[in-house]
Amino acid sequence: MTSDVDQTRTTEVELAITGMTCASCAMRIEKKLNKLDGVTATVNYATEKAKVTFPVGVEPQRLIEQVEAAGYSAAVPAPEKPAGSDEPREEADPVAPLRQRLIGSAVLSVPVILLAMVPAFQFTYWQWISLTLAAPVLVWAAWPFHKAAWANLRHGAATMDTLISMGTLAAFLWSLYALLFGSAGTPGMTHAFELTVERMAGDGNIYLEVAAGVTTFILAGRYFEARSKRRAGAALRALLELGAKDVAVLREGKEERIPVDQLAVGDLFVVRPGEKVATDGVITEGSSAVDASMLTGESVPVEVAPGDSVVGATVNAGGRLVVRATRVGADTQLAQMAKLVEDAQTGKAQVQRLADRVSAVFVPIVIALAVGTLAFWLGAGGTASAAFTAAVAVLIIACPCALGLATPTALLVGTGRGAQLGILIKGPEVLESTRAVDTVVLDKTGTVTTGRMALVEVHVAEGVDTEEAVRLAGALENASEHPIAQAIVAGARDRVGDLPSVEDFTNVEGLGVQGIVDGKAVLVGRTALLEEWAHHLPEDLAKAKAAEEELGRTAVVVGWDGKARAVLVVADTVKPTSAEAITQLRALGLTPVLLTGDNEAVARAVAAEVGITEVIAEVLPKDKVDVVKRLQGEGKVVAMVGDGVNDAAALAQADLGLAMGTGTDVAIEASDLTLVRGDLRAAVDAIRLSRRTLRTIKGNLFWAFAYNVAALPLAAAGLLNPMIAGAAMAFSSVFVVTNSLRLKGFRSTAN
Repeated sequence: MTSDVDQTRTTEVELAITGMTCASCAMRIEKKLNKLDGVTATVNYATEKAKVTFPVGVEPQRLIEQVEAAGYSAAVPAPEKPAGSDEPREEADPVAPLRQRLIGSAVLSVPVILLAMVPAFQFTYWQWISLTLAAPVLVWAAWPFHKAAWANLRHGAATMDTLISMGTLAAFLWSLYALLFGSAGTPGMTHAFELTVERMAGDGNIYLEVAAGVTTFILAGRYFEARSKRRAGAALRALLELGAKDVAVLREGKEERIPVDQLAVGDLFVVRPGEKVATDGVITEGSSAVDASMLTGESVPVEVAPGDSVVGATVNAGGRLVVRATRVGADTQLAQMAKLVEDAQTGKAQVQRLADRVSAVFVPIVIALAVGTLAFWLGAGGTASAAFTAAVAVLIIACPCALGLATPTALLVGTGRGAQLGILIKGPEVLESTRAVDTVVLDKTGTVTTGRMALVEVHVAEGVDTEEAVRLAGALENASEHPIAQAIVAGARDRVGDLPSVEDFTNVEGLGVQGIVDGKAVLVGRTALLEEWAHHLPEDLAKAKAAEEELGRTAVVVGWDGKARAVLVVADTVKPTSAEAITQLRALGLTPVLLTGDNEAVARAVAAEVGITEVIAEVLPKDKVDVVKRLQGEGKVVAMVGDGVNDAAALAQADLGLAMGTGTDVAIEASDLTLVRGDLRAAVDAIRLSRRTLRTIKGNLFWAFAYNVAALPLAAAGLLNPMIAGAAMAFSSVFVVTNSLRLKGFRSTAN
């Protein structure tokens, strides 16, 4: 390290790693990188990437050299081509070389295996034909295993490739010895294919079918693993491809088509019906319905109008829109979602680190067991052939490839499926938290409720028409920008349609508004405003107003023609799906708690509506953290769901933080999980998906361990033919990947 390195300031880089063949390889690279001062690295075998945090002043080339010193290759990924680029995207298929080796190996190995397994096929000199066919398999097809084993050997390490290379080379070299110097090369030699080892002269047996067959089976396993890894990561690639490629931008009143990457913040652009919104922005002109299903999982298009925000990659389902760009490039919600998914897939859960450690210790133990098996059989008076066969079977059956894939493949599929459903898992360690959570603390505004005021009740004096009261109040408030006024306007339009125009509108600071509607002098606001004009509230309206205010609602008085004639009630409304979500959270074994800064009456009313019994109200933003700490102090494992800046600290303090994606960036940054759609049922889906992914990982690990533990004694006892051991080992890897891919079938409760 150079002396000008600043250890206090760090930066981050993602390296593309090549040459890894198992989880042990990933662990070795990680170890090597972490030896550098101030460097923290996480290497993921499934994504073949290293996420490295290192001090400012250290050149990335230094990190690459460290990886190369471990016997592998690394590079900083090439920058993405611009979204609007016409240049064809050349992407080499990383599976192609593996596929070529597999096909070649299979074509050459099938005759070798058939000749060894079916005595009727064993014509004169068949063994020499087998040697001719098996040699290219062992030298060319198995070359990646030998190369990796040699690289590891030079660095004093042993991995799964060491086992594969040793097992196949041992089988081939023994066969070569038996053919050249033993009796196996004599014309007319035959031997039967059996599951058990028969004690006989070792130099009369050849194991070319083991060398060729095991290589083919393992290549097949690796090929399907590689394909599955690419399929499992497809959600991320699909997410990145969602965006529009070009956009019609407005320049001096004229439309001009430009690539999306040339769009700047503040630009006005046009979105026609059926087109994708080019980037995040605010509508300045037009109204429409926007289909955001690919981002949020919400099937119903959202109605939008001037002033509403839209997200890039959503589809305009209705009229022409003019949008002002507010975020471009890496700042857009789509780009941030993709980054979150990628970060989650590159990270490592504690359970995966355990598997990596076990793999690193497992390989040397297996090699020692193979040597011990060989020595035992020879010492017990067994033939060299029997001893050798048992030792090779031990080497091959033990390859813990399934162990190395157990966690990363499940994480890849789980986080990818989450992204499709609008659930962004920030890091795989989040999965560990969901298992133990028993209490879920819910912020009220914007989480359980919509966070927007709405007209919920209208009380009128005797003889007054309700629609008339709403129409007059709505028309007058239509000239005001106040949130309560806008709630009344929206409610009035829903009830009576178009609103009449207003004359002589006046805003009375702090009290309300007044003006002329349909020739009537109308007042809307506080009681004090109406009393200034001698509009006194009748007793029945006064009682209704007091009762509504006791519930924490906002009551606005309406008067015209010299009298107070109505009370309009405005309140934050509960989301239609919140009650269902609370029921589902209880079904998961969680205790819901409502936490809010609002008064007790409002909180209790909302809690009763959705089915929550425990309420903590009138809490200041800074005290929300203390509430979470208190619950944790009582031995509870707490999940927090919130959406505002005031929830950020509590989200970070909770064992599991879930941010509503409709909320603030601060809350999203502080959380572990982001729920893109503002539906509380997404929190239920997030916990269900996390738990199911964790169960899949544990199931994978169990079968990988159980398989090795059960098979090793059989192999050591000589009861397992090495070729069948190789096939079974490859199958275990395919089983783990297939089991992980089942997560793709996860369904949302909202469907």
